[in-house]
Amino acid sequence: MVLRKGGTAAAAAGVVLAGFVGLVTLGTYAASGTPQQQGNAAGLSPGTVPAAFQAQIEQWGRLCPDLSPPLLAAQLYQESGFDPRARSGVGAEGLAQFMPGTWASYGTDGNNDGRRDPWDPLDAIASAATFDCALARDVSKVPGDRQSNMLAAYNAGPGAVTKYQGVPPYRETQGYVRNILATARSFAAPVTPSAPVEVSAQSAGAIYFAQTKLGTPYLWGGDGKAWQNGRFDCSGLTKAAFESVGITLPRVANDQWYAGPHPSRDQLRPGDLVFWATDLTDPRSIHHVGIYVGGGYMINAPHTNAVIRYDKIDTREYIGATRVTSDGAQALPDRNDDGGVIAPSRPGDPAQTPAQAPAQTPTPAPPAPAAQPTAPAVPPGRSGAAAAAGAPGAGAAGSGQLPPKN
Repeated sequence: MVLRKGGTAAAAAGVVLAGFVGLVTLGTYAASGTPQQQGNAAGLSPGTVPAAFQAQIEQWGRLCPDLSPPLLAAQLYQESGFDPRARSGVGAEGLAQFMPGTWASYGTDGNNDGRRDPWDPLDAIASAATFDCALARDVSKVPGDRQSNMLAAYNAGPGAVTKYQGVPPYRETQGYVRNILATARSFAAPVTPSAPVEVSAQSAGAIYFAQTKLGTPYLWGGDGKAWQNGRFDCSGLTKAAFESVGITLPRVANDQWYAGPHPSRDQLRPGDLVFWATDLTDPRSIHHVGIYVGGGYMINAPHTNAVIRYDKIDTREYIGATRVTSDGAQALPDRNDDGGVIAPSRPGDPAQTPAQAPAQTPTPAPPAPAAQPTAPAVPPGRSGAAAAAGAPGAGAAGSGQLPPKN
């Protein structure tokens, strides 16, 4: 991101160097201990899903009691990064990454156009919810947490959940359940708009690391490696700062957005990640990230031919903030060299290896059509390609996106 008011950095530097260390410590720990509203929030936190998909996720996320909009959003994000054009190496297709065989049973016409198309994002959203709820019914008599059992059935099959009377003892399945539930917290709106967001104890350490890099020249794709002369781009700096306190963030800015809950502007505390986007209705267009230090300022690596510095956060492309949590960061998906999601599980994937799971995974019965809600109106003329026009990976220099290879 190119920060157009770089002159504010010089004006801020004297104030920052004199007082922000104390502000960081005070702001971080004075707010600690405030309760955090999590769990099955009814709706989505603003800015966490592309606006083109929000109404559909909100509606289909309530298809059955065991599903919620944040949980459905977390699954879709983990599977495709909200990219309707996503295709896996094993043949999984679209926003929800359905395998063709599973789509044949659970594909749902989510936009009432008379077709069931895995590449249509509205059909994919409806089908993911339909599949989840079918699994929830299949394991409804299993004791324990119903959402966990549903997610475990998604990953390992309902037969395995029934056999073990809960989440099976498979590392992949347990990780999948844990990751989706943790990621869902990033998508969940607070129960009340004014509910505070708990502050991380690692925030001060992350800011201290970033402060030691002030004045370091920017480098596109920079991770601070020795062969890069210790230089960073925006997301490389934030990643390194949190790694210094034991939290591993994803590499690109628009994935770091999901590393925890989202405090409002008046709830910002030092150590929060702050983000900028070209389209404030679409988090896929996030192109810059910095570390908030208080007083309306952040530390960031702004753009080519600049240095790591303090800048004001209140500019027109500010989309919001994330309060990083260890669980939230750990739950995020890895990405391959081309920016594609390496998803933990996809509907219809072959059964896990015999060392992890039974050789065959039972398939649940298709749900009754009567369980489906009426789909919301579809914006006229919107296609999968158009809906994905803001997809990450095409940002200008200084965006924090990686070069094709990193």
